[in-house]
Amino acid sequence: MEELAPGGRLPAPRRPTGSDVVFTADFTSRTQWVAGRSWAYPDGGPVNPGDDKLDYLVPDADHSRSGVFRATRRPDGRWNTGLLTTEGSEEGFTVRAGDVLEARVRLPREIGAWPAIWTWRDGDQEIDVFEYHPDHPDLLELTNHVRGADRYVHDDAVGPGAWVDLRTDFGRRSVVWWLNGTPVFSDGRGVGRAWHAYLIVNLSVSAGRYHPPPEDDTTELSFEVSSLVVRRPGPGGGGDGGEHSGAATVGGPAE
Repeated sequence: MEELAPGGRLPAPRRPTGSDVVFTADFTSRTQWVAGRSWAYPDGGPVNPGDDKLDYLVPDADHSRSGVFRATRRPDGRWNTGLLTTEGSEEGFTVRAGDVLEARVRLPREIGAWPAIWTWRDGDQEIDVFEYHPDHPDLLELTNHVRGADRYVHDDAVGPGAWVDLRTDFGRRSVVWWLNGTPVFSDGRGVGRAWHAYLIVNLSVSAGRYHPPPEDDTTELSFEVSSLVVRRPGPGGGGDGGEHSGAATVGGPAE
């Protein structure tokens, strides 16, 4: 696993000048979110074993609509899992280059849980705001799949059951991730000017290839998203992922 290392440029704290909140997550909303279906899964789901997942996506509200994303064991060895996506919804919200996403998340405690907030469109356009596995208790995985950059961030504030504040700046020239108000990784790659993608929030279940599956006596997994907003810079608001004066040097692209 990689450690955070000196090298890249990270911005001083900022809220984009003239930025507006363009999306506030209401997980109960049927116009914002589609439950239990995603084209990030083969044929839209409900299963994705090729990605080492035991998921069986279900649309029932109890697994996602409260903001507590749950997975429950099935008799066939798979797990009913909660997933919400803006893809295919009435509003069809997409995150754009220059946007800033902020979320407050309670990490899961149970081995085998695999929570994530991420983006997806037309088979790719994936930026992982975060992924987490309790078998690596202090580690968050941050990835730009669009232009090939990633970082494993270890932090004492990260742990099973911990609440963490996450922020991702989807800059054209650099995507920047923040943890509890501190920038932890700037990828120096960005998403490009025309990038846009749908949001996904879900709880997957590890099948054992890369991370251990749930223990035999575990019947339920969960994590919680108490808030999620997206801000969009107005005129003069930038959107380059912090590439401006006042940047600090802390954590460049992973090799």
